Amino acid sequence: MSFEIYDSSYRSNREFVPIHEGKVGIYLCGATVQGAPHIGHMRSSVAFDVLVRWLKKLGYDVALVRNVTDIDDKILAKSAEADRPWWAWGYRFEHEFTHAYEALGVLSPTYEPHATGHITQMLHLIQEIIDNGHAYVGNPGNVYFDVSSLKDYGSLTRQSLSHMVVDETEMEPDKRNPHDFALWKAHKPSEPETASWDSPWGRGRPGWHLECTAMSTHYLGDEFDIHAGGIDLRFPHHENEQAQAHAAGRRFAKQWMHNAWVTVKGEKMGKSLGNALEVENILKEVPAVVLRFALGTVHYRSTVEYSPETLAEAAAVWERLAGFVDRAVDAVEEVPAEEVAQIPLEDLPEAFVEAMNDDLNVSGALAAIHEEVRRGNNALAERDDPVIREAQLRTRAMLDVLGLDPLAAPWRGRGGSSSADAALETLVEEMLAQRAEARAEKNWARADELRDALTAAGIVVEDSADGARWHLGSK
Repeated sequence: MSFEIYDSSYRSNREFVPIHEGKVGIYLCGATVQGAPHIGHMRSSVAFDVLVRWLKKLGYDVALVRNVTDIDDKILAKSAEADRPWWAWGYRFEHEFTHAYEALGVLSPTYEPHATGHITQMLHLIQEIIDNGHAYVGNPGNVYFDVSSLKDYGSLTRQSLSHMVVDETEMEPDKRNPHDFALWKAHKPSEPETASWDSPWGRGRPGWHLECTAMSTHYLGDEFDIHAGGIDLRFPHHENEQAQAHAAGRRFAKQWMHNAWVTVKGEKMGKSLGNALEVENILKEVPAVVLRFALGTVHYRSTVEYSPETLAEAAAVWERLAGFVDRAVDAVEEVPAEEVAQIPLEDLPEAFVEAMNDDLNVSGALAAIHEEVRRGNNALAERDDPVIREAQLRTRAMLDVLGLDPLAAPWRGRGGSSSADAALETLVEEMLAQRAEARAEKNWARADELRDALTAAGIVVEDSADGARWHLGSK
């Protein structure tokens, strides 16, 4: 079965055929570093991290470009309110985004270009669009895209220009049409001089849409395989990105993928929730791996309902899967990470491969993982070591595609740093050894005291015929 993805521009599944055999170029709209990252941002990052991992498992050489928008209206406005330099404001939140990506086990992009580092490419793109008759100069420093000049404007979202709604109260006096949008914005006296650059049309800064078109085609070429991002970016951002590329004679994205948003109590996550859904604050209460599981095991085109119940369910399922891996390791030792990474596609369960090839059907993939765990648990009961080892290998390899191998670097010890994991393991094992000694001496009060101390610290202890086992609980 070939890999099919739902192409947002066609509104149907289409077989994925790369432009260049064996290679895939993906552009993912990244962070606008105006504020702290929240789970809506991470929803997109995790969803398309699974895409990258699956393409790599299929044998492709993947180039992922995830940009950083470090200059725009909101960054300038918020930094001014805080009385901070705009570049320092953006730099602060860029680091917070990087930390959030790392905490949730998101693979690093191949390239992570900054808008401010690609002004030259943007100026060249504007000139191409002007030369082709699709843009005009307004007041000094302003350049606008002429949407009426491009026949296929609106084709991505299947809208006609006559039905597009704009806020005419924000109509700039030098625009010819309210639908036109800025390619280059003139410097304003109220804005820092450092937030503007020289151009043939006057000193100013780039429009938001322009930045992504320039950066994506600079790194991936005039035509590339997949453009990805949140569903809320389809219009006007992605529509305008594509329009700019087509106006400059660039074919742009061959296929489009959009993830659905996160909802809270059935409604799209909004600013009214304040900082409650910022990643940094959530991770104070929720293990990173549980948050990743909750965000990444719902189909990318389905909304994620974020709630305590969702997190509790994710934690319970995660612990069942990770618990099997722990028991399998105890029984037959750990399968090396290299073997997990290099398992041939044909050695994975057919149901898993078919599910992932069907537009990244993670629900079907999870069903295949649960079936493999059931098989492994039966083998553990029967002490069938070869089957236990195979089940560990296949389970971890499938979970790795979802970014959730329990023994991968981010999740050893259930999501702490490697040094913290080692320290935690040493302390817990020492306490369990003391508890075992107390039990052997029938000092039940001391044994209970040690167990209660572990429980209070969030450590779940399970006694079995083979001795005590432990794992981190979910709070």
